[in-house]
Amino acid sequence: MAKDKNSEDYVGPIRRLAVGLLVLVLFGIFLFWRIDSPRAERLRAEAIDTFVPSFAWAMAPINGVINLISDFESYQQLRAQNQDLRRELQQMKAWKEAALQLEQENAKLLDLNNVSLDPQLTYVTGVVITDSGSPFRQSVLVNVGARDGIIDGWPTMDGIGLVGRIAGVGQNTSRVMLLTDTSSRIPVTIQPSGQNAILGGDNTLNPPLEFLEDTAMVRPGDRVVSSGDGGVFPADLLVGQVALGTDNRLRVRLAADYQRLEFLRVLRSQPHEEIPDPTDLLAPEAEFFGPAALTPSALTTSEVGDG
Repeated sequence: MAKDKNSEDYVGPIRRLAVGLLVLVLFGIFLFWRIDSPRAERLRAEAIDTFVPSFAWAMAPINGVINLISDFESYQQLRAQNQDLRRELQQMKAWKEAALQLEQENAKLLDLNNVSLDPQLTYVTGVVITDSGSPFRQSVLVNVGARDGIIDGWPTMDGIGLVGRIAGVGQNTSRVMLLTDTSSRIPVTIQPSGQNAILGGDNTLNPPLEFLEDTAMVRPGDRVVSSGDGGVFPADLLVGQVALGTDNRLRVRLAADYQRLEFLRVLRSQPHEEIPDPTDLLAPEAEFFGPAALTPSALTTSEVGDG
């Protein structure tokens, strides 16, 4: 215990002496560093050249930490820029979608303007506002009606081919029965053979041809147009092309794009004769040249005579 006490008595004074000498050395270095003389300047330069390069290894961790902090700041900036670019990309995608929709609408309107029709036919262009199609009915609604002079029965077209006919007129809207509807029946002509037929809807995009005069003269790919028979549809309106269905029936691949009906052209066809009373279609009584029909009175007389 005495030995430990004596060692503690020597350690304290030596520590204080060492601290004092260190302070004196540092103060001397400070004074020497502050001396403004050529000799001191040379000594300082030699000291810097001797000791500073050898301390590069000691500065490496500090430089590494500084570079790490700089890289982290750069990473944060890159992350913020990446988020900004993602937001801009989302906006560009939305603008691209809007531009494509406008381009499609513009193309359809241009198609509507470029379709060549009979000069006597005028038209009203409407926008399809809803699709009321169902397994039992194929029709759409357009935003033109009685206020626009629309009349029931007028044909409608898109930018290429015949779509259907007006089958119900309201004040502001009209219903268009499509050619694919099961209630649709229109007379058509197949070119170039000139065969007449009836295009009947069956709720498919390729309705069949019915009542063909001579099927041997019709080939897939033949052009199908409206015949104008009956006076409901004008003649020579494009309907589509003949195609052979999977059921080996001759069908029509419709020219109109039924998947994207956005604009429809309602043709003001020539008014046809209205027949309020169907009995007016019957021909007047003809004169019979031959044995006169027995009247009830004659039949009664003959029966009496025979009796």
